[in-house]
Amino acid sequence: MNKAVRYGGNTLAEKLFLLGEMLLLLASSFAASFILSFYQPIDQELAAINAVLYTGCVMLCALSVGLYDQKLREDTGGVLKRVLITLFLAGILLEVFIFSLIPSLHLGFIFNLVSSLISLITLTSFRMLFHYHDITKISRRRVLVLGSGERASIIERRMRRNVDRKNFEIHGFVKIDGDQEGHIPDSKVIQFDYKTSLYEYAVEHEIEQLVIACDERRNMLPVEHLFKCKTRGVDVIEILDFIEQETGQIAVNLIYPSWVIYSNGFEMNHRFKTSLDHRLNAVLALFVLAALWPLMLITALVIYFDDGRRTGASVFYRQIQIGIDGKPFQILKFRSMRPDAEAGGAQWATLNDSRVTKIGGFIRKYRIDELPQLFNIIKGDMGFVGPRPERPEFVEKLVKEIPYYNQRHNVKPGLTGWAQLKYPYGSTTEDAQEKLKFDLYYIKHRTLLLDLVILIRTVEIVIFGKGR
Repeated sequence: MNKAVRYGGNTLAEKLFLLGEMLLLLASSFAASFILSFYQPIDQELAAINAVLYTGCVMLCALSVGLYDQKLREDTGGVLKRVLITLFLAGILLEVFIFSLIPSLHLGFIFNLVSSLISLITLTSFRMLFHYHDITKISRRRVLVLGSGERASIIERRMRRNVDRKNFEIHGFVKIDGDQEGHIPDSKVIQFDYKTSLYEYAVEHEIEQLVIACDERRNMLPVEHLFKCKTRGVDVIEILDFIEQETGQIAVNLIYPSWVIYSNGFEMNHRFKTSLDHRLNAVLALFVLAALWPLMLITALVIYFDDGRRTGASVFYRQIQIGIDGKPFQILKFRSMRPDAEAGGAQWATLNDSRVTKIGGFIRKYRIDELPQLFNIIKGDMGFVGPRPERPEFVEKLVKEIPYYNQRHNVKPGLTGWAQLKYPYGSTTEDAQEKLKFDLYYIKHRTLLLDLVILIRTVEIVIFGKGR
């Protein structure tokens, strides 16, 4: 299996963190039953079932608001806010859905309220303690980078923050013959005869992973030493795979065709193009439509009374975009801009775009404008998860300027996607290239489980109004 699929957290520290949080939630629920037992009899078997349900719901909601994002950067206030939202969502999930369907399991609203109050204190304290003492140090890999030129500098430039290096620590960069000069500070470059003593150096300094990142590989690497390191338990990995496993993206500027051909991944795509995928998406879209039609009706009325009645413009906006295999289709959205927004031709939407109406700004922030695309999903033009579709005018330009951009059309576009979770709002060619790195990662590793994680975590985008 490609090691890149480890992205998202399988290190010892992360396993301990998840285990610790699960135990705290169970303890909070049992503590609530113990406190309430002084006022009323509590069935202990029912209390145990409630503890498991409560823990599962809270952890699911924590995932949905980004609390399990290993690169989450929040101060105490930010963590507290996310924990509060998590507990609120978990309460709705339990009271409105689970206990409505199985009322015999319900121990009462007060029980869940007390559990949540205890969890608020324990979870916030645990997260602050965990991150303050940086417990991730216990499982960081000791990494030696073979290279100190342009390719190696990507690690130094793009992964220099502590949050980027939670899973590893860089021992140093080894200068390899053929590397370009001046990309890595001299203080971080290690000088030794790597051609004759790489294995001995790796053993002596307890190196756990070697990253191949030299600018010129042909006849430059000590293959016998790399072979010996590999057979003695030292992981040897390409820089492309290293970046992929640590960042959840594929470095487009480093890709070469043979890496794509021989690397693991991409094999699930054919299965996802089948009619089964369309039927699953269509059924889910019908359920979502049945639940959200009142919100869609209210949105349409608000847009109509805001400027639709005055201008005669439709509350919907139809636009040609590029779908799977490069085929155009007509996407449907709620109109969020003035009717004359593109009188001068197609142009990128920007942050704080002056063409956006007052109502449009709100529905765009919380992605309400995207809801009519449920009809595109039912029709089969889109899925729930996939790269966001783009307009043909922009695709034509981006294909010429960005390597491998056309490969994002190998799967159906989606209502939400990996790039929307991982990259902020963008409206330039450079932003499109950064998002492509995440789109290609998604295409390579696409599974039902990854789709499910993206769908759950889209709640974070909606609640906090981030990414598009």
